[in-house]
Amino acid sequence: MDFSIRFKLGSFQPGRVNVSNSVMPDFPSLTWQVDGAPQTARWRSEAGLAAPRRITLADDTLPADEAWRQACEGTGLLWQGDFQNARHLLEAVKRRIERKPRSGSKKAREKSQPVESSLTPAETFHRHRLSQSQRARTLAMVLIPINGDYQIPLRRAPDLRDAMTEAWGPADGMPCVVALRELLGLLGAHEWRKKGVTIPALGDDPQQNRIHPWYGVFSPLRGEYIDLVTQARLPARDLAFDIGTGTGVLAAVLAKRGVMRVVATELDDRAAACARENVTRLGFSQRIEVVQTDMWPAGQAPLVVCNPPWLPARPSSPIERAIYDEGSVMLRTFLSGLPAHLTRGGEGWLLLSDLAEHLQLRSREELLTWIAEAGLVVLGEHQTRPRHGKAADTSDPLYGARAAEITSLWRLTHAR
Repeated sequence: MDFSIRFKLGSFQPGRVNVSNSVMPDFPSLTWQVDGAPQTARWRSEAGLAAPRRITLADDTLPADEAWRQACEGTGLLWQGDFQNARHLLEAVKRRIERKPRSGSKKAREKSQPVESSLTPAETFHRHRLSQSQRARTLAMVLIPINGDYQIPLRRAPDLRDAMTEAWGPADGMPCVVALRELLGLLGAHEWRKKGVTIPALGDDPQQNRIHPWYGVFSPLRGEYIDLVTQARLPARDLAFDIGTGTGVLAAVLAKRGVMRVVATELDDRAAACARENVTRLGFSQRIEVVQTDMWPAGQAPLVVCNPPWLPARPSSPIERAIYDEGSVMLRTFLSGLPAHLTRGGEGWLLLSDLAEHLQLRSREELLTWIAEAGLVVLGEHQTRPRHGKAADTSDPLYGARAAEITSLWRLTHAR
């Protein structure tokens, strides 16, 4: 089926239609009726969002206030008009979500102020995440049809076939529906992949100092933890393990510093492929081996590096697994398994922010207890302050914790 046939522009008026969910291989599908004729397409969401329960066919005549109202109610707006106007509508909905209360609502603000000020840092964090999740769901209600060949059958639609192929693989001839917000994120990721992220620790040559993140793989935009790995004294140069390598950035930095062999592990298919591409692009394919496995490679090394997710909370989408680690599972797995994979006298480098401590999600005492229970001791701790914009953004609900945040490289070894 081709949307350019089924969704011929101007062939019907926007209006609410019934939607039912059925199952296609690997994807749920949306099925609805238009003038008595069934329409079906796969629902695609890399963020893991559920398919909308209702769909309204929408075009350029839809007022922004009405779009906002329907999106807040969970109605998907399947766009039939000009693509660029859909982008404008999405921005208009975003402005309405972020609109501050009018000055006339002073009494309501005064009433809510004691409640807000009485929240603990952890409660503030969870409320902020809930608000962000609700915002994301609302913005995901502007929907775009995609043909089976990855063409977008809308006026002034860009050609995103390369970006879709990078993220989703080759087109399989089956149409889908995707949130415009995710589609724009896919386009942004495509540009980042082409441009790359400059890593000063990899040198001054612009052809040899960039990491190219793939869609869905966390980008190394924050450089504090990379600087710590660049500056710490190497305990050995013959072998190192990089646990959960992601884009491969830390493995590349270790190789750049002179480590002769690095074994980088990664469980996620896409991240492992991304790391391999970066390693090859940087000319380290003879010295860095990317192994797709859960945490540990075989054997022991005199240096084992790990940069686990920093916050013990449940991820709401696949890419958030690089940030949120519910129950600190990866952190505790690294600590408990480190002694068996570290040569006697070697060092384990744990890269960790203390943001979780300032948010009261995990205490330093818990971390030190886990280290001791694993049979490890702390040789030293190298620290740095964050440089990202949110650390200075006083309007951020988590500003207090972000401003106090410290990122550390913990040097660990076997207890004597």
